[in-house]
Amino acid sequence: MRNLLILALFGAVTSIPSGFGQTGYTPGEFQAANANYPVRNPFYFEGRIDWDLLKITQPSNAWEFAQRGIHEQDDLLDTSAAIADYKTSVSMNNLQDRSCQLITAAPTGFGQKIDPPPCMFTVRLRLGNLVKASDPTTALQMFDEVLTIDPLRLGVNTLIGETYSALGDNASNSGDQEEFYREAVAAYEAELALSPVTDLSIKLTGDEANNAHVHWALAGLYDKLGETKNEVTELDLYLKATKWHSDTYPWRIQIAQGRMQKLMASSVHNR
Repeated sequence: MRNLLILALFGAVTSIPSGFGQTGYTPGEFQAANANYPVRNPFYFEGRIDWDLLKITQPSNAWEFAQRGIHEQDDLLDTSAAIADYKTSVSMNNLQDRSCQLITAAPTGFGQKIDPPPCMFTVRLRLGNLVKASDPTTALQMFDEVLTIDPLRLGVNTLIGETYSALGDNASNSGDQEEFYREAVAAYEAELALSPVTDLSIKLTGDEANNAHVHWALAGLYDKLGETKNEVTELDLYLKATKWHSDTYPWRIQIAQGRMQKLMASSVHNR
């Protein structure tokens, strides 16, 4: 009865793909006889694939080194090994020596193997995140390359802002400190610019701000720079953003409210 119901819902199956339902099934095998099914570019998918399913003993290209690095980072928690594999991957998928290419539009014969292969952003994001505290110069280079590959990728400018902010906190003199903080401000503003709040968006949603995390970070930077007016502006935007989206750390909302009230009271007193 159950089989009849399945047939009624989906129609009679005239052919079953080779390997369907078997433990030895190989992805793409059912398309082996299809002359119109292209050979996939080995770099076509940048997300994580279960390393055990790849059945690779030793990586041989940038994508495979990236996949092993992801396995080492996520599954084995071996950061050092992951960093080494990510660096190898980037060296084989390099913008400077043109061992990879920027893809800005679907090329002729898209789906076929591309030579040189596309420049990958995932491995650069992961490497930058892992080394931004220990090697901020490399981290900033990786994040800049991600934006070269995909200028509209959200969150990358935030990572750049976080890296510059940390450099400012650790700077040995006030001149370098201010310079790093200014770079951080510019990066956070670039992040906000990718998701602008417009008159139309406010009319449609009522949301007067976006990205509470970025406004919180900017408020902290303006506090360090001694720019009270800008800090108040960012705290106000932060609170407007959290009105609609809350915050991953909701305790910051009360801190922002208290800080803003204190700053405004101080401003009135000093007039």
